Amino acid sequence: MAEKTERSQRIVKNTLLLYVRTFFLMIISLYTSRIILNALGVVDYGIYNVVGGVVTMFSMISGSLSTAISRFLTFAIGKRNIEKLNDIFSTSVNIQLILGLVIVLFAETIGLWFLKYKMVIPEDRVIAAFWVYQFSILTFVINLISIPYNAVIIAHEHMSAFAYISILEGVGKLVIAFSISVSPINRLVFFALMTAALGVIIRLTYGWYCKKHFPESSYHFKLNRKLLQEMFGFAGWNFLSSSAMILREYGGNIVINLFCGPAVNASRAIAAKVNTTVQGFITNFTMAVNPQITKSYAAGDYEYMLKLIYQGSRLSFYMMFILSLPIILNAHYILQLWLGFVPEYTVSFVCLILLLAMSDILSNTLITSILATGRVRNYQIVVSSAQLMNLPISYVCLRLGCAPESVIIVSIIISNVALFLRLYMVSKSIPIKPYTFLHKVYLNVLVVGLISSILPFVINTTMNEGFWRFITTTIVSIISCMLVILYIGCDKGERVFVKTKITNFIQNKINKNRR
Repeated sequence: MAEKTERSQRIVKNTLLLYVRTFFLMIISLYTSRIILNALGVVDYGIYNVVGGVVTMFSMISGSLSTAISRFLTFAIGKRNIEKLNDIFSTSVNIQLILGLVIVLFAETIGLWFLKYKMVIPEDRVIAAFWVYQFSILTFVINLISIPYNAVIIAHEHMSAFAYISILEGVGKLVIAFSISVSPINRLVFFALMTAALGVIIRLTYGWYCKKHFPESSYHFKLNRKLLQEMFGFAGWNFLSSSAMILREYGGNIVINLFCGPAVNASRAIAAKVNTTVQGFITNFTMAVNPQITKSYAAGDYEYMLKLIYQGSRLSFYMMFILSLPIILNAHYILQLWLGFVPEYTVSFVCLILLLAMSDILSNTLITSILATGRVRNYQIVVSSAQLMNLPISYVCLRLGCAPESVIIVSIIISNVALFLRLYMVSKSIPIKPYTFLHKVYLNVLVVGLISSILPFVINTTMNEGFWRFITTTIVSIISCMLVILYIGCDKGERVFVKTKITNFIQNKINKNRR
């Protein structure tokens, strides 16, 4: 019991550390986005996000690979197999080098052909787009090499490292944003070049931290064929899932570019920035919870593992919903306040992308649990097959004359289908009952979301857009969500726990003031 309490306290501590980091980065990110949009203009901003989006595209691969490598490291820590850690780290670096070479070859052949002959780019921006593409590939390679180091930090739950290094990265992005207006070369190319340079600095910083704190992070060229085959097979099946997400996100951006042009890409990029900012807060929580799920599985503690799966999914949704509801209600006002002007389609993109994120986030703990088992082949084939349908269906919708928003609506529908498929496949590998998950998580969050939205939506329709509606709906949304989550979303035990914590906090404050 004491060990579980310690693990729970570690989750809370790591989450709080990452929240401080995210709040700081949120302010910087939103401010730099406005500066960059104004410095580059709508068209160049759209070009960077669809051409330079190769970084975002491959970061999904790197994020997925990081999860896979982190799983092996975390599993070894959970099994207390310290000798195997350096073998896993060195093998993971070998995997990154192989995958990096394959992806660079693909990007410089087929990718470059697609950029030159298929994408919709103004003639006077073609050369700039080419250099943006090259610097984006360089940035990707740098990020790919960093994956094993990031995975080591996550496995050891040293989340404070992410906090401090991310602050350094955020300050670097702010400096780049201010430098664009005084660039001695083309602004778009300068922005891509500086982004790559910042990637090198952050990569070296992560490497230095890991070598100082974790002995297993020293790379040695090793050819442990059995481990290489096991990890490469795991990463390979995980790569299928990443490819499906790439086709959904980056592929969706491509078809929008083909049918609607770079200006609409800019609108989608702005919406994605809002979503990334909001999701950053929730990612902190899942980043703190995920290692505990893997370690619980490795130790055979299925009861605690299932508890983390249920509570982690619900709490992730609650946090996402509390942050998203005021934004959805006041999207136009917030965007106008942030950017000064609101490009067409941006408001609807923001609302739909946030709904998509809330749907996706319910699957996070299920994904972690199946990765913990290592039995991912059949799971990835089934779930990824559904996710791969995003691109062809979106293409058909736009071809038939549907609005650009249809791309995200398709993603929302398929995201829910994928959730049910994940649940079915996960139930074959761990002792989780699909009905229990649907009851405790899926139906729970649907009811909470619907009931807590009623009053804020009513107030939103009765007031004119402006500062006071923004303040009123935000306050009402937060209070409504909190009360509904407490009295409908939480079970009796969770309700008692929350009330006890609040009572103890208030009592401690009173006693402190009396002294």
